[in-house]
Amino acid sequence: MILYENIQKAMGVDIAISQKMSDAIYRWGKMYTNEAPWIKGDIKSLGLPASICTEMARLVTMESEIKISGSRRADLIAQYMVPFLSNLSRYVEYACSTGGISFKPYMDSRGVAIDVTKAGYFYPVSFDSAENITGVIFPEFKRVGKQLFTRLEYQQFGDDTYTVINRAFVSKQAQVKNDNVVNLGQEISLDKVPEWGNIAPYTEFKNADRTLFSYFKIPVANNIDPESPLGVSIFARAVEQIRDADEQYGATLWEYRSKETAIQATSEFFKRNRKGETILPKGKERQYVDMGNGITDGEGKPFFNVFSPEIRDESFFNGYNKIIQKVEFNSGLAYGTLSDPQVIEKTAEEIKMSKQRSYSTVKAIQNNLENAVKVLVNAVDAWMTIEDIAPPGRVNIAMSWDDSLVTDKKAEREQDLKDLAAGILQAYEYRMKWYGEDEAKARKMVATPAEVLE
Repeated sequence: MILYENIQKAMGVDIAISQKMSDAIYRWGKMYTNEAPWIKGDIKSLGLPASICTEMARLVTMESEIKISGSRRADLIAQYMVPFLSNLSRYVEYACSTGGISFKPYMDSRGVAIDVTKAGYFYPVSFDSAENITGVIFPEFKRVGKQLFTRLEYQQFGDDTYTVINRAFVSKQAQVKNDNVVNLGQEISLDKVPEWGNIAPYTEFKNADRTLFSYFKIPVANNIDPESPLGVSIFARAVEQIRDADEQYGATLWEYRSKETAIQATSEFFKRNRKGETILPKGKERQYVDMGNGITDGEGKPFFNVFSPEIRDESFFNGYNKIIQKVEFNSGLAYGTLSDPQVIEKTAEEIKMSKQRSYSTVKAIQNNLENAVKVLVNAVDAWMTIEDIAPPGRVNIAMSWDDSLVTDKKAEREQDLKDLAAGILQAYEYRMKWYGEDEAKARKMVATPAEVLE
């Protein structure tokens, strides 16, 4: 992440991210990598932010199917999209962690490739009335020894003109203020870096009707900066509960450590070495306490006590589980996704509503993802026109998403078989639904030999 002031000065544009939003994105990113500010000492990270994002990404993308067809051009686009689509779940997880992610096609030696940039590492400049990003700056870094080379690519879509500006910089002693925040250094020509030698400093496209990048936004209302069109982390509203969970878990671990069984006894019960030091069983030193010489109990006998207090683990874990349920609620997950499903004190109606809430969250993310993928495909299509890679042709995009979160597929299929046996459902209709066949093929597959001859 580069200091915003440096980008604004270098490119002569304002970055459309407030300090509040920038700080929030940074904080979510740290939580995702188990580096939240409260993780220190006895407080360990439970990894809840990453678990939330992983589970949400799994629900969004499981059994998803994206097909691109219609022409030779469409087949080539589908080929270029294979590496991207094979990692789609990972990209959704990254987007869930910090609120959004950008997809930017670019030309390489093999055709069109796709660059994926997490929130906090690309810099929106302008938005349209529908809150779509229309201007953005993408940085690229290359480190050679102590030198850090940075290329800033500024894309701006306005009216029917698309402008792309590239500028390069080098910092001979790359100053790192915290984490990965760097200064740009001195401006240089693009050809100073071999990989950037063929990149034009300024390009302008006329009759433009789309952006050459796509932004996938997590569809949760931005309560960090309501004026910002940027997305927020899927766990943005559960930050305090995640902290409570980490602290509660730390307290639970301390309860176990502090209540470990121990033998407290006067020195005469212990063996000693030649130096007079107490000899304790190796690896079990914590279980024995030498109370010193001359210590007696109430009856005047040498003191010997087994310290084994009752552990309050049940009350601790019940409290912990309540916190996790609140995390689930505030992150759009169903109860029992992260919490212990065996101790959920909820009515059947509450559980049903929590599953419906999870489905609604997943469906909203799928809708935004579907739109982002379509915008990406259109951007790849545009590059194929710009570079004259393939002749014009129809590009059809078909997407399907699994709905088993709220639908019991096994029960539904069993019911359909009953309807089929009762004559309520036709055989070809059953095949269309469960085998994915079109009507013509389904009718052909269930037709009798006589019907086929006709």
